[in-house]
Amino acid sequence: MTAVRTERYCYDLPRELIAQYPLERGRDRLLIADRKTRRIEHQRFEDLGDYLTPDDLLVFNDTRVIPARLIGKKKTGGKVEVLLVKKMDQTRWTCLLKASKPSRTGTEIFFENGLRAIVEGREEEFFTVSFSDPGKVLGAGRIPLPPYIEREPEAIDSQRYQTVYAREEGSVAAPTAGLHFTPEIMEDLRVRGVGTAFITLHVGPGTFMPVKTQEIEDHRMHAEEFTVSEEAASAVNNAMAQGKRVVAVGTTTTRVLEYLMAAHEKIVAGTGSTDLFIYEGFRFRCTRALLTNFHLPCSTLLMLVAAFGGYDFIMDAYRSAVEKEYRFFSYGDAMLII
Repeated sequence: MTAVRTERYCYDLPRELIAQYPLERGRDRLLIADRKTRRIEHQRFEDLGDYLTPDDLLVFNDTRVIPARLIGKKKTGGKVEVLLVKKMDQTRWTCLLKASKPSRTGTEIFFENGLRAIVEGREEEFFTVSFSDPGKVLGAGRIPLPPYIEREPEAIDSQRYQTVYAREEGSVAAPTAGLHFTPEIMEDLRVRGVGTAFITLHVGPGTFMPVKTQEIEDHRMHAEEFTVSEEAASAVNNAMAQGKRVVAVGTTTTRVLEYLMAAHEKIVAGTGSTDLFIYEGFRFRCTRALLTNFHLPCSTLLMLVAAFGGYDFIMDAYRSAVEKEYRFFSYGDAMLII
């Protein structure tokens, strides 16, 4: 098979279309992309239920974003930005560090709440950091907004950069397709008879990172941890057995479902990790409809969406969204691919 060039996933996006603040939940726009008819419709997110039936099962990612962005100082006074990625044990975390000068093993970092940290080592871009008081780590942090939101976190972000059903702490980024749901919309879907199931995948910083290799096959995904309950596994397996449509809410949910199907040919309950990279040519075994936001050019998320919806059709949908001045990325509008 011919190698796929990363530049194929570039598209022109006016900077002013990158959403810097959220709208009221449920009031975002919703682009409907019908793969069979090749039709594109422009609706509101609150109209989502009109495109679902009692034969649908919506699968959500119930991860919760932690205050993973810590700002500290070295002994020299130099600023260090710490992004918590994964808790290793009681005192140690895998982190990303950003400073004017590279941080070395033994570097001490001091935070305003009295917390101290020591850099213990490095592997590729990730650092092992040990903290003096585990109980103060999250208290020193802020909500880690994506780099394309060009402002500091505000009070609104503590509530709006979480889904209304977020339960399991561990993400450094929100599963953004779920940010549009309100309790009222969830209740409307329940009344309509639409099924729901919840899995957990803790989103890592790789979700923000563009693919830097010239050919997408050379890109390597960072592994992310997931948990699937017996209840969720049973709901998805039963839906597939009955010929019902499994609707993945977000690319994170899609990756868990498709990883388990590829590994086990069914959804298996338990905890694990996945570095599955979905791009053109991938065979979807579970997901039959996908609700998602609009993603960065040359990102693995856009590549997944194009693999699901068809490259030409999805890029047409993106061009239509730009033309219609949709809002893009985490706090932006949504797309339902059916």
